[in-house]
Amino acid sequence: MGHVPVMVGEVMGLLGLRPGEMYADCTAGLGGHAVEAARRVGSRGTVVLNDLDAGNLERAAAAVREACGREVPRLVRFQGNFAELPRRMEAEGLSADGVLADLGFASVQVEDAARGFSFMREGPLDMRYDESVGGTAAELVNGLPEAELASILREYGEEREAGRIARKLVAERAVEPITTTQRLAGIVRSVCGRARGPGGIDPATRTFQALRIAVNDELGSLHGLLRAVERAAQSVAAGSASWLAPGGRVAVISFHSLEDRPVKRAFASLVERGLARALARGHVGPGDEEIEANPRARSAKVRAIALGGAAGGDESR
Repeated sequence: MGHVPVMVGEVMGLLGLRPGEMYADCTAGLGGHAVEAARRVGSRGTVVLNDLDAGNLERAAAAVREACGREVPRLVRFQGNFAELPRRMEAEGLSADGVLADLGFASVQVEDAARGFSFMREGPLDMRYDESVGGTAAELVNGLPEAELASILREYGEEREAGRIARKLVAERAVEPITTTQRLAGIVRSVCGRARGPGGIDPATRTFQALRIAVNDELGSLHGLLRAVERAAQSVAAGSASWLAPGGRVAVISFHSLEDRPVKRAFASLVERGLARALARGHVGPGDEEIEANPRARSAKVRAIALGGAAGGDESR
């Protein structure tokens, strides 16, 4: 199966985009959500595409152009961390009516063995979304002290065997540097065993998740974006210009609790302070039909707010 964007209908319903508005996609990926947003804002609207991966950015723009034909909106592209998108939009005088941050990653990245995201394929231990900057997963695995490795696995992977895995990694790298996905996965499995049953989760899953999050500072980026949303809400309340328009809607799709918790807390705080209103009661999840067609959607949650206080949903769930 190729990349399938999750909860497109639900997200578009929450954002409520209208002709002529501006949509900003913080994580454009392959353009699945952007295509639907572009159809709604139309040729008088604007679609802002942002992605760390230059290849994804080009693919997303091409998908929008192909889908919209003569009705293609104005396209604005930024390559970089989505935490920097608000500042870059403000510098260009752009103010979005609808914003989406889909915190999942595109299947094209997993399927490319050279990117090193998957323990299912042999490849270099890289894991960078932007291959031009930052350190690789191999550098972390081979360079960090045992205690720091264990901390990463425990905090970002919620790995119960973090200490034992870190100890084994340090011992193995002393024999030979750990530079490939398959060797790393094998070492983890030697500590934790193998998945049990056809539906079992591979023991390497949490370690790979933790390293990917650490390499790309995913949680730091999310906190940066949420702070930018808070600043925008304060600016709108004060009648000042911002990267978000008055009444601007913001939706975030998360795939695990490490992502969902800060979104839930940040949005709830804005609602409680009267700076925003919830667009749904708690989170919205995928329907049974979508889960059956696209199993990776099972863990997805979307939360959404609109700037400006008013009676709204309950963010307590």
